[in-house]
Amino acid sequence: MKVRAAGLLDLAKIEEMHRSSDIRLSEAAPPAARLWTLLSSTLSALLPLSQETLMYVAEDGGKVIGFIQASGQPLGLDLRRARVLQVLNLQVADETDSDEVAPALVQHLCNQALERGALRLFVRLPDRDALLPAFRTQGFRQYATEQVVYADRPAQRSEQYPDGLRPVKRGDDRSLYQLYRKVTPQGVSQLEAPTYREWKALHAGERTGGHVVDRVEVVAWVRMQRGGEARPATLQFMALPENPLPAELADFGISLLGDSEAPAWSSLRHYDSHMIDALRGRGFTVLLTQLLLVKEFAVRVPKPVREKGLVPSLG
Repeated sequence: MKVRAAGLLDLAKIEEMHRSSDIRLSEAAPPAARLWTLLSSTLSALLPLSQETLMYVAEDGGKVIGFIQASGQPLGLDLRRARVLQVLNLQVADETDSDEVAPALVQHLCNQALERGALRLFVRLPDRDALLPAFRTQGFRQYATEQVVYADRPAQRSEQYPDGLRPVKRGDDRSLYQLYRKVTPQGVSQLEAPTYREWKALHAGERTGGHVVDRVEVVAWVRMQRGGEARPATLQFMALPENPLPAELADFGISLLGDSEAPAWSSLRHYDSHMIDALRGRGFTVLLTQLLLVKEFAVRVPKPVREKGLVPSLG
C-alpha cells in the first residue's frame, strides 16, 4: 500500500466511496441522523472537490482504497498561507481493513501539514466513531465536546426577552470577541482563536444579521438562519451563564423562526450547558455528540547563527 496526492483520475472512486457511505447511513440510521448527514461539517461532509484542499489517497495494487481531505481554516484560506488545517474527510473502502489504511492516511496528512509549516491540525467526529483510534494513535487529543440539539417543533415558553436586546451593528466585532473569551475556557480559545485577528477570520460573515444583548458590555448573541428543503433552521448562541439570560435568549431565538413549521437545530459546546439546558426545556433533544480533537506540531526554531566576537585592536 502507498499513500500519494490525489489526482483527477481518482475523483470518480472517491465519489463512489461517498455514495456507498451515504446509502449505508440512509438504510441504518434513524431520520434525525440521516438529516444530520446533510448538515454536518464533520467527516461525513465533502466539500466540492474543485475547492482548494489537500487530498491524499491510499492505493493498493493500482486501486484506490481510501482517502483523506483537509483545508485551511477558515475554509477557503489559501493553503500556501494556512497555518491551521481542518480535516474534512477520512474514508476507507468497504472491503478494506480500516485499522491499517486509516492510520496511514492520517499519518501522511500530518507529515505533509508539518512540511507546509502548519501549527495545528483540527478534526471533529462523532463520539465512538470507528475512525477515532486512527487519530488518537497519531497524537490527536480532545480539547472540547460539541452537542447538536434538534427539535421538530421548537416550543417557545415565554415572550420575556432579555433587556438590552438589539440588532448587531458595525463595530460590535471586538465586543463579541470579548464575549467569546469570557464564555470559552482559556485552553480552548488559545487553540482556536488566541487573537482577535484569528477569531475574526474564523468567523468572517457569521455575525451579520444577528442580535446582541448590550448591557454596557455585550453579554449575549443570537442568530437564526432559515433552512430549506431538507435543511432545518439554524440557531446560534453565545451567552454568559447568568440566569435568566439563557432562557430568555432561547425564547427570543425561537421567536425568530416565526410561523415556520420547519425543524431547527443548534450546535453547542460542553461549556454552553446553560444554553443546552434552556433549549432542552423547549423541545430540543440531543441529536449527536461530537469530539473536537487537535494535533499541535512542534514549532521549528531556526538554528542560531554564531556571531564573530569582537577582538580589541591594540596599538
